Amino acid sequence: MSQIVRTYAAGARVEHRRLVKFSADGVVVHATAATDLIIGVTDCPNGADTGEPVDVVRFGFTDVEFGGAVTRGVAFTATTDGKAVAAAPATGANAYTAGRAEVTVASGDFFRCLVAPGVVQG
Repeated sequence: MSQIVRTYAAGARVEHRRLVKFSADGVVVHATAATDLIIGVTDCPNGADTGEPVDVVRFGFTDVEFGGAVTRGVAFTATTDGKAVAAAPATGANAYTAGRAEVTVASGDFFRCLVAPGVVQG
């Protein structure tokens, strides 16, 4: 399966394999909460500093860095540093997601996932 990748400018330092959101037109920063509208996953092996170009996988399979345990099949969202964690919104609340885990992962794991941004409601 092919990826859909777009290049943006980094609005602040961004790391490789992290979830991002828009901070301005054509500018991305780490997504840091389930309420952030996640647009994709960075593909920049050395990271990117403010103003530098950063490729973002908008759709397709890519590796994602996890910041917490996520069970296979569960949707994942962002935590404070752009790492992926299980989406678990409160009843009636929404969580923006970047995709679903293909296997069960632990904090610190990198695993290939299908990036398909969406939203889940608790």
